[in-house]
Amino acid sequence: MESKETLRGAGLYWDAENLDWDYGRAITTWEGVTVSGTPQRVTRVELQQRALTGTLSSSLGNLSNLEILNLQANRLSGSIPPELGILFKLEELDLSYSRLSGSIPPELGNLSNLQSLDLSDNELSGNIPSELGNLSKLRNLDLAYNELSGSIPPELGNLSNLSWLDLGDNELGGSIPSELGNLSNLTWLYLSDNGLSGSIPPELGNLSNLQLLSLHSNELGGSIPPELGNLSNLRTLNLGDNELSGSIPPELGNLSNLRTLILHSNELSGSIPPEFGDLFNLEILNLSGNELSGSIPPELGNLSNLWWALNLSDNGLSGSIPPELSNLSNLWALDLFDNELSGSIPPELGNLSNLEDLNLS
Repeated sequence: MESKETLRGAGLYWDAENLDWDYGRAITTWEGVTVSGTPQRVTRVELQQRALTGTLSSSLGNLSNLEILNLQANRLSGSIPPELGILFKLEELDLSYSRLSGSIPPELGNLSNLQSLDLSDNELSGNIPSELGNLSKLRNLDLAYNELSGSIPPELGNLSNLSWLDLGDNELGGSIPSELGNLSNLTWLYLSDNGLSGSIPPELGNLSNLQLLSLHSNELGGSIPPELGNLSNLRTLNLGDNELSGSIPPELGNLSNLRTLILHSNELSGSIPPEFGDLFNLEILNLSGNELSGSIPPELGNLSNLWWALNLSDNGLSGSIPPELSNLSNLWALDLFDNELSGSIPPELGNLSNLEDLNLS
């Protein structure tokens, strides 16, 4: 069978303990291989976590009926063959955690039926091919934890079915394309730990299905767009460790489903919006390491679900500590150090029976 010869030359190597392939037996009995159709052809190769070694051969491009290729978490080497771009029936390509290097072949942009592309946790370098913007059926694109550089292609804004976009932990630069605001089905946008600069596009406020927006550890500047307050389904907003300035938009108080709000280590100024007291589902609030001033809003005492941390440290906050903070009965950590607070410590803080970390220094 042609497929059998193709897999024989695929460049994969294994120990007998890792994979039970016997070239003397029918391919229909091979572990991790699914054969179907008339005549029978290989439609799935699923060999994740098998300690396979070797390089990926261009002969994989001969598996013309392949729908799923999953080699996740192996010990491969070398580059991704551009010949994978002729697997026109491919719906899922997962080469994550596989130690691959080189660039992402632009030919992958020809995979018109692809729904999931996961190349994360490798050693891939070079630019993100703009051709990936042609993958109109793509729902998941994960290129995180590589060494990719250059800018984010605005063509990714054409991926109208995309629900998951993770480009974190690379070496990407330039600005965030405003075209990403066209991804109306997106639920996860993770661009953290890169070298992105410029401002946050207000168009991201159009992503009505978004549940996570993480842009931390970049070089983003300018103000926080008030349009982010339109993200009614958002659960995590992490803009920490950037160069953001200006005041915190009170519109963020509209994010009623928000559970984590992290804005630490920026250059934000002005007061803490009392509207934050309306974030009743909030579990973590970190505004530390900014240039915030004014008093601590007593409305923060309404955040009854806050449990992990309330961190307002290293700012220029003044006035007294609101006794209303004693209503945060689930709180584990309260950090107000390095401010200009005055007055006495409210005895009501003694009611915080779950508190393990209290820093008022």
